[in-house]
Formats: sequence, structure tokens, C-alpha cells
Amino acid sequence: MLNLGQLSSRRFGLLEVGAICIVVAALAGMLGRAHPRQLPLELLTAQQLGEHGAEEWMNLQRRYGTRYSRNAEEWIVRDYFEDRRDGVFVDVGANDPRVENNTYFLETTLGWRGIAIDAIPDFAPEYTRLRPRTRFFSFFVSDESDAVEDFYIPTEGPLGASDNKKVAERDGGPIDVRKVRTVTLNDLLAHERVERIDFLSMDIELAEPRALAGFDVERYRPGLVCIEAHPQVRQAILDYFHQHHYVLVGRYVGVDPQNLYFMPSVPSAGDDGLAGLGGARDGRRSPVE
Repeated sequence: MLNLGQLSSRRFGLLEVGAICIVVAALAGMLGRAHPRQLPLELLTAQQLGEHGAEEWMNLQRRYGTRYSRNAEEWIVRDYFEDRRDGVFVDVGANDPRVENNTYFLETTLGWRGIAIDAIPDFAPEYTRLRPRTRFFSFFVSDESDAVEDFYIPTEGPLGASDNKKVAERDGGPIDVRKVRTVTLNDLLAHERVERIDFLSMDIELAEPRALAGFDVERYRPGLVCIEAHPQVRQAILDYFHQHHYVLVGRYVGVDPQNLYFMPSVPSAGDDGLAGLGGARDGRRSPVE
């Protein structure tokens, strides 16, 4: 089977990368006909990226190796921050604490800490067991706090869970419906005394614009934002970050077809790149420290 890691032992030219993409696409097509629901993610990703994206994917894979994130998110965060240690993250739509998770490596290998938020409370015990430096909250992040909404969860796997029933049903399987409480990022971060953020990850299945409406990005100034951007909400996301003086990180546009990456257009004065979770509250340390 084609091994993208082996192919990355040297730098390829555009023609060679194009040939690789053609081979990958052919293999992906054969595998898709034989096992339409079991297409290896590596082949699918390379098929989607095109020549430039596939070449950069292989460069990142060679540099950073295996990953826990679903796509290239973990590699990109490591590359952007140059494996900086002891940062702070906020993970919205965090899902499983380890499997296809964007912040597991940051915490367990680089010593980061932070907040994980997901509308499914079932993840809480595993966060307690596997992620001692992460404080997990079960809310649906939105543009208002203390509301109650329907939340639709595919029974075959929670990755497609959404407040949008059609989104949750897109794979055709059965769904469960639960009532979930909402919170704005501003309210939660203020409650937890978060001062600034290094990395913000957001993946909540078309609800990203609503979550952003309840988040003061200019106050918290995340150094890097990774946000899922389906076509239905992509323009709203681009507009939000443009209005708040953030720009796309161009070198990652071709590597990850699912997410967009933003950084501040002008760094904050005195910004050393690190953020802090707040200190004492009522004589106690912040629960995410």
C-alpha cells in the first residue's frame, strides 16, 4: 500500500507530487468501491489537497510524525508555535479527550493546560482520567447563556453531533435527542478567570458563527485559531475575523481542507506569545490550573 511517510524522504517537485496525487486518487477510488465507508483517511486527505497541499502535508508528516487529531490540526499547531511548551488552549466542541483530538498532544507532551467544552457530558470521566490539566465543561457554546436547546447525537458515533438535526442525520443513521444548556465563551472564560489564550480550537458543526458572536476575540487575543468552516458558514467566519483584525495563516490553507487558521494581523504590545489562566478566586486557585 502507498505509504505517504516513505514518500516524504526527500522534497518532491510539483510534477512528482502531481503524479503521487493521481496514484493516490486511483487507489482511493478502488478502495472506495470495495469499502465505501472505510476509506483510509491518509488517502482521502491526499486526494483532496492537490499538488501544493499534498507536498506540504508530507513535509509536516515527516517533521512531526503521527498525530492524534483527525486531519493536520495537531501538526499545524505544533508548527505554528514551534513546539512551544506550557501554553493555554480553549477547545470548543472538544469531543473525545484523546481520539481525533486537537489538544491531547499539547497537554500530554508539551505541558499545555486549558478548557475543553462539549455538549455531550459522557466525555467528562475520561477527561478526568486522561487530561488532568484540562477542565471539562458540558455546554453548547452559543451566543447566549442559560438557554436550553435540542442537541442531536448520532448513535453510531458522536463526531457529527449538532444542534442542527439535518447535520446530525447526514450519514443516515439513527440519532438521540438531548436537552443541553448553552453558554457564551465570554461568560465561561470570565467565570474561569482566563486572561488570554494561545490556541483556540472550534468545531461545532455549523454553529461556529453563533459561538463567535458570544466571544470577544479582541479581548482574549488567541495567538492561533483553528475553526471548522463548512461552505454554509465559511463567509460568516471570514467576515468575523476580518472585522476583528485577524488574518488567514496562508501557509496552511492548502494543508487542511476542513478548517481555517487565523492569527492576529498585528501582535499585541508586549505579547510574549504565552497566555495565562487566572490566579486565585475566593482564596482558591483557578480549577483549570
